[in-house]
Amino acid sequence: MAANGDSCEQSQRRSGPKDKQNGKSADSVLRDRRLKEKEERLSLVLWRKPVTTLHYFLLETLIKLKELTLKLWQRRGAVLLFLLVCSLFSMAYSTEGGHQEYVQYLEKKFLWCAYWVGLGILSSVGLGTGLHTFLLYLGPHIASVTLAAYECGSTDFPEPPYPDQIICPPDEAFDQSISLFTIMSKVRLEACMWGAGTAIGELPPYFMARAARQSGADPEDEDYEEFEEMLEQAQNAQDFVTRAKLGVQHMVQKVGFFGILACASIPNPLFDLAGITCGHFLVPFWTFFGATLIGKAIIKMHIQKLFVIITFSKHIVEQMVSLIGSVPKVGPSLQKPFSQYLEAQRNKLHHAGGKAPADENWLSWIFEKVVLIMVCYFVISIVNSMAQSYAKRLQQQRHSEEKTK
Repeated sequence: MAANGDSCEQSQRRSGPKDKQNGKSADSVLRDRRLKEKEERLSLVLWRKPVTTLHYFLLETLIKLKELTLKLWQRRGAVLLFLLVCSLFSMAYSTEGGHQEYVQYLEKKFLWCAYWVGLGILSSVGLGTGLHTFLLYLGPHIASVTLAAYECGSTDFPEPPYPDQIICPPDEAFDQSISLFTIMSKVRLEACMWGAGTAIGELPPYFMARAARQSGADPEDEDYEEFEEMLEQAQNAQDFVTRAKLGVQHMVQKVGFFGILACASIPNPLFDLAGITCGHFLVPFWTFFGATLIGKAIIKMHIQKLFVIITFSKHIVEQMVSLIGSVPKVGPSLQKPFSQYLEAQRNKLHHAGGKAPADENWLSWIFEKVVLIMVCYFVISIVNSMAQSYAKRLQQQRHSEEKTK
């Protein structure tokens, strides 16, 4: 009996390392397969496989529309209530009466707020590469208001045409002093709405990670898979990016509301990880969204707004133009288009009754083309991303069929 016991112990000792080796080899095979499949998906882009990419994009769009339709049908009570409220507003909008003045005011404010909220959502929702709407829309708007405020000596721009066009108010004392707080209050609504939109755009990673944790299903999101791999390999993290991600994850997990608030209050490219972390560790929704909304729509937005206003204040702009002119050899040729552009903007501000001069400047032409290129690239990245999502569906379907065989 003793001999049999010794032999059993020896066989267990021999089989133990083999089991560990088999486990490691299985993990490495699974990891290699995931990497190979990821490379296959990433190669599915419009400039390499245009026909396949467009085909997969259309199929994924149909699947998303079907899923949306099913979700709306499941919440048909809320949908009917929403349609009823919309019909009441439509009746009030089309009925003549003294209330039309207030209806038009509310319509204008609602569309203006919805515009900036939508741009904020596009900036952070994660569609494709994300559209940098602060650099393309909100930043230039704040800069235009700042330059106009210093030129006009006032922020009481006539409405209309403001905000579509900025012109100086008539019969205004143009030597009136303008403070930072005056300009900040003028652009506070659009800036806060844009910040609220960026906070709403951070919700999909949170809900995705929360649903995956509660259901125990395999995640379908690349960022969530990377997050789980990062947690598994936390002890062996060496590179700076991984350690920074782990730092964000630990701050959000340990500090809670104030950790999320700190991450949301500063320009932070890793904030998507905060949403995934909060969803994975089942942080309450209002804790996550409340801290994100306060951080992005109030604290961070005021920091960015203050930076743009200071950068485009009158004396700073004049110093920048003179500094460009002091560059040896090429300075005067570079300074000329900037001076012409600023002079053209001043002329537009003072043309209240007639049309402003139609002189085109290559700086404005370049900016328009940059905006167009970035918007086109954003649309292309959405097409690529949705096509890759459908390719991942096919890979998962193939794996499930292999398991059933």
